[in-house]
Amino acid sequence: MNPQNRLQSFRQRGGDLVAAQFVLLALVALSGRQRSEVGVVQKTAGLALMGLGGAVVMGSGRTLGRNLSPLPEPLDTSELVTTGLYAHVRHPIYSGLLTLGLGWGVLRGSPGALGWTAALAPLFHFKSAREEKALLVRFPDYAAYRKRTKRFVPGVI
Repeated sequence: MNPQNRLQSFRQRGGDLVAAQFVLLALVALSGRQRSEVGVVQKTAGLALMGLGGAVVMGSGRTLGRNLSPLPEPLDTSELVTTGLYAHVRHPIYSGLLTLGLGWGVLRGSPGALGWTAALAPLFHFKSAREEKALLVRFPDYAAYRKRTKRFVPGVI
Protein backbone atom coordinates (compact mmCIF):
# COMPACT_ATOMS: atom_id res chain seq x y z
CA MET A 1 0.00 0.00 0.00
CA ASN A 2 1.43 3.39 -0.93
CA PRO A 3 1.89 6.09 1.74
CA GLN A 4 -1.12 8.12 0.59
CA ASN A 5 -3.42 5.06 0.81
CA ARG A 6 -1.97 4.17 4.23
CA LEU A 7 -2.68 7.68 5.50
CA GLN A 8 -6.20 7.58 4.10
CA SER A 9 -6.82 4.20 5.76
CA PHE A 10 -5.43 5.51 9.07
CA ARG A 11 -7.72 8.54 8.91
CA GLN A 12 -10.77 6.43 7.98
CA ARG A 13 -10.17 4.22 11.03
CA GLY A 14 -10.09 7.24 13.38
CA GLY A 15 -6.43 8.18 13.13
CA ASP A 16 -7.26 11.89 13.34
CA LEU A 17 -8.75 11.29 16.80
CA VAL A 18 -5.63 9.38 17.85
CA ALA A 19 -3.39 12.20 16.60
CA ALA A 20 -5.46 14.79 18.50
CA GLN A 21 -5.28 12.61 21.60
CA PHE A 22 -1.50 12.41 21.47
CA VAL A 23 -1.17 16.16 20.85
CA LEU A 24 -3.35 16.91 23.88
CA LEU A 25 -1.45 14.40 26.04
CA ALA A 26 1.82 16.05 25.01
CA LEU A 27 0.38 19.47 25.88
CA VAL A 28 -0.66 18.17 29.31
CA ALA A 29 2.84 16.85 29.93
CA LEU A 30 4.62 19.95 28.66
CA SER A 31 2.30 22.36 30.49
CA GLY A 32 3.29 20.77 33.77
CA ARG A 33 6.99 21.34 33.23
CA GLN A 34 6.84 24.81 34.78
CA ARG A 35 5.41 24.27 38.21
CA SER A 36 4.01 26.58 40.82
CA GLU A 37 4.82 26.21 44.50
CA VAL A 38 2.55 23.56 45.95
CA GLY A 39 2.13 22.27 49.47
CA VAL A 40 2.58 18.77 50.75
CA VAL A 41 -1.17 18.04 50.62
CA GLN A 42 -1.36 19.09 46.97
CA LYS A 43 1.75 17.08 46.11
CA THR A 44 0.34 14.02 47.88
CA ALA A 45 -3.02 14.38 46.11
CA GLY A 46 -1.31 14.79 42.74
CA LEU A 47 0.89 11.75 43.26
CA ALA A 48 -2.08 9.67 44.45
CA LEU A 49 -4.12 10.63 41.38
CA MET A 50 -1.19 9.87 39.09
CA GLY A 51 -0.66 6.50 40.77
CA LEU A 52 -4.33 5.63 40.43
CA GLY A 53 -4.47 6.77 36.79
CA GLY A 54 -1.30 4.88 35.90
CA ALA A 55 -2.57 1.71 37.56
CA VAL A 56 -5.87 1.97 35.70
CA VAL A 57 -4.15 2.49 32.33
CA MET A 58 -1.69 -0.38 32.86
CA GLY A 59 -4.29 -2.76 34.28
CA SER A 60 -6.73 -2.00 31.48
CA GLY A 61 -4.06 -2.42 28.82
CA ARG A 62 -3.04 -5.74 30.33
CA THR A 63 -6.68 -6.90 30.37
CA LEU A 64 -7.13 -5.95 26.70
CA GLY A 65 -3.90 -7.70 25.72
CA ARG A 66 -3.80 -8.34 21.98
CA ASN A 67 -7.09 -6.42 21.56
CA LEU A 68 -5.37 -3.13 22.46
CA SER A 69 -5.33 -0.51 19.71
CA PRO A 70 -5.17 3.29 19.81
CA LEU A 71 -7.70 3.43 16.97
CA PRO A 72 -11.44 3.55 17.70
CA GLU A 73 -12.04 0.71 15.25
CA PRO A 74 -11.61 -2.81 16.69
CA LEU A 75 -8.86 -4.94 15.22
CA ASP A 76 -9.94 -7.72 12.85
CA THR A 77 -8.89 -10.26 15.49
CA SER A 78 -10.52 -8.47 18.44
CA GLU A 79 -12.72 -10.14 21.00
CA LEU A 80 -15.14 -8.34 23.31
CA VAL A 81 -13.53 -7.83 26.73
CA THR A 82 -15.87 -7.31 29.70
CA THR A 83 -13.65 -8.50 32.55
CA GLY A 84 -11.23 -6.76 34.89
CA LEU A 85 -11.79 -3.01 34.98
CA TYR A 86 -13.97 -3.43 31.88
CA ALA A 87 -16.57 -5.06 34.13
CA HIS A 88 -16.99 -1.64 35.80
CA VAL A 89 -16.46 0.90 32.99
CA ARG A 90 -16.41 0.59 29.22
CA HIS A 91 -13.38 2.84 28.62
CA PRO A 92 -11.06 2.60 31.64
CA ILE A 93 -7.95 3.60 29.68
CA TYR A 94 -9.52 6.97 28.90
CA SER A 95 -10.55 7.31 32.56
CA GLY A 96 -7.01 6.48 33.65
CA LEU A 97 -5.44 8.99 31.25
CA LEU A 98 -7.75 11.73 32.50
CA THR A 99 -6.88 10.85 36.11
CA LEU A 100 -3.17 10.90 35.25
CA GLY A 101 -3.52 14.34 33.64
CA LEU A 102 -5.48 15.65 36.60
CA GLY A 103 -2.84 14.31 38.98
CA TRP A 104 -0.02 15.86 36.95
CA GLY A 105 -1.75 19.24 36.92
CA VAL A 106 -2.38 19.10 40.68
CA LEU A 107 1.15 17.88 41.46
CA ARG A 108 2.74 20.62 39.40
CA GLY A 109 0.22 23.35 40.29
CA SER A 110 -0.29 23.82 36.56
CA PRO A 111 -3.49 25.46 35.31
CA GLY A 112 -2.30 24.70 31.76
CA ALA A 113 -2.01 20.96 32.42
CA LEU A 114 -5.44 20.99 34.07
CA GLY A 115 -6.91 22.88 31.10
CA TRP A 116 -5.47 20.52 28.51
CA THR A 117 -6.68 17.56 30.59
CA ALA A 118 -10.16 19.10 30.56
CA ALA A 119 -9.87 19.37 26.76
CA LEU A 120 -9.17 15.64 26.61
CA ALA A 121 -12.54 14.80 28.20
CA PRO A 122 -14.75 15.80 25.23
CA LEU A 123 -12.26 14.22 22.82
CA PHE A 124 -12.47 10.93 24.74
CA HIS A 125 -16.26 11.20 24.81
CA PHE A 126 -16.38 11.68 21.02
CA LYS A 127 -13.75 8.99 20.37
CA SER A 128 -15.51 6.48 22.64
CA ALA A 129 -18.86 7.18 20.91
CA ARG A 130 -17.26 6.35 17.57
CA GLU A 131 -15.64 3.27 19.07
CA GLU A 132 -18.96 2.11 20.48
CA LYS A 133 -20.70 2.36 17.11
CA ALA A 134 -18.09 0.01 15.67
CA LEU A 135 -18.31 -2.32 18.68
CA LEU A 136 -22.10 -2.52 18.36
CA VAL A 137 -21.74 -3.63 14.74
CA ARG A 138 -18.96 -6.10 15.51
CA PHE A 139 -20.23 -7.66 18.78
CA PRO A 140 -23.93 -8.46 19.28
CA ASP A 141 -23.41 -8.65 23.08
CA TYR A 142 -22.08 -5.09 23.24
CA ALA A 143 -25.55 -3.50 23.53
CA ALA A 144 -26.32 -5.38 26.75
CA TYR A 145 -22.83 -4.66 28.12
CA ARG A 146 -23.31 -0.96 27.36
CA LYS A 147 -26.65 -0.90 29.20
CA ARG A 148 -25.19 -2.33 32.41
CA THR A 149 -21.79 -0.56 32.39
CA LYS A 150 -21.04 3.17 32.63
CA ARG A 151 -18.68 4.77 30.11
CA PHE A 152 -15.97 6.36 32.29
CA VAL A 153 -16.77 6.33 36.02
CA PRO A 154 -18.38 3.31 37.71
CA GLY A 155 -22.00 4.02 38.63
CA VAL A 156 -21.75 7.68 37.53
CA ILE A 157 -20.81 8.49 33.92
